[in-house]
Amino acid sequence: MQAVLLGVAVVMVVHGLLGPRLAPWNLATLLTWVHYRGFLILALVAAGNLFCMGCPFMLPRNTARRFFRPAFNWPRPLRNKWLAIALFVAILFAYEHYALWGEPRWTAVLILAYFGGALLVDGLFRNASFCKYVCPLGQYNFVAATVSPLEVKAANLDVCAACTTRDCIRGRRDEAGSIVQRGCELALFQPLKVGNLDCTFCLDCVHACPHDNVAIPTRLPGSELWADDRRSGIGRLSRRTDLAVLALLFTFGGLINAFAMVHPAHTLQAWLGGLVGVRSHAATLGLLFAFVLVLVPAVAVGAAAAVTKRVAGSGESLAGLIRRYAYSFIPLGVGIWLAHYAFHLLTGLWTIIPVTQQALRDVGIPGIGEPHWGLTGLPEELVAPLEIGFLALGSMASLVVAHRVAAREHPGRAAAAVAPWALLITLLLVAALWTMAQPMAMRGSMMGM
Repeated sequence: MQAVLLGVAVVMVVHGLLGPRLAPWNLATLLTWVHYRGFLILALVAAGNLFCMGCPFMLPRNTARRFFRPAFNWPRPLRNKWLAIALFVAILFAYEHYALWGEPRWTAVLILAYFGGALLVDGLFRNASFCKYVCPLGQYNFVAATVSPLEVKAANLDVCAACTTRDCIRGRRDEAGSIVQRGCELALFQPLKVGNLDCTFCLDCVHACPHDNVAIPTRLPGSELWADDRRSGIGRLSRRTDLAVLALLFTFGGLINAFAMVHPAHTLQAWLGGLVGVRSHAATLGLLFAFVLVLVPAVAVGAAAAVTKRVAGSGESLAGLIRRYAYSFIPLGVGIWLAHYAFHLLTGLWTIIPVTQQALRDVGIPGIGEPHWGLTGLPEELVAPLEIGFLALGSMASLVVAHRVAAREHPGRAAAAVAPWALLITLLLVAALWTMAQPMAMRGSMMGM
């Protein structure tokens, strides 16, 4: 999988740098911003973190480690998600500010920067520091995979209890004590592992386990979101402010990523700029991001937590309540991302055929025929019901998670405690439905010309 995706990445970089400047005719922009994103979220929901499993950045990294061994441990103050959160916001902002969907060269540069970042970080620091603490795409995958029906876990905990070597995390060693198969580099000890957070589906634990006791079983999607047991490599979700912020960013980030593609977003951006007296695109876009990603979530979840604290008679702080309920927004966030990216993928599904035909013609490969530029995808009227369905399923799942959290934290008062969070989830659903109903720019495909 890594070899295949590495080959695709090389083709995208080469075509992005040397191919046509027109984005809909370039494989870098078309594959990245139309096809890859759509297939990514579909795979995450259907089967789990397959794209981290097949991550093309890991193949060069693993090859480099045969010659250069990392010498440092990741700095303790950075062993959290804050750096990855900042990079996540930076990529969302850069995507809009620099119109990356229409810039094959910059898209290729972004891919190269990712390769460089992975090689640099994991070339200097031990274990999977880039995956766990730096990679914003990885954090997106971790969060979305919480609603997957599959996870990597120990098949029989009794077998784990009798194990004395703990190879799943330490790695399997030969008689001389050298590691011949590494264990989990993300510090997820299988007997205490819960869910898909921080799991790249690399299957190192599967290969390292001497008892063949690590499996990929099915489970109830989203069930890890209302569990608050201590989990290996993560701790308790209710004590992780960074993970709670990541969950909220995932949801509201999905909303702004879709909202920025409709006309009312530009109107709001201009109004915010006029309100504070700035006109530059970067400044007004920054105000829009601050409004949607900081002000609105802070006020909304703060108010919901205050109401829950009062009606449930909770002695928990507002921050503590937010940390407990933040993860209930993830299924709705998945629905938003899925509705948005599925729209672009399905309406532009076949556009890859003529672009590939033209790219092969440009390098002199015969026998592929004339490009069929008329190929597009499914009509919008067929995709729209799917968008509504994804949003509805996501919101219903979020309501279930929120209620389960309320039942755990406020037994006997669960209905009252969950009410403000249910209202907020409903309001976000309405906002998402309204956004998806607006005419959306067909970025990165022939239909966007």
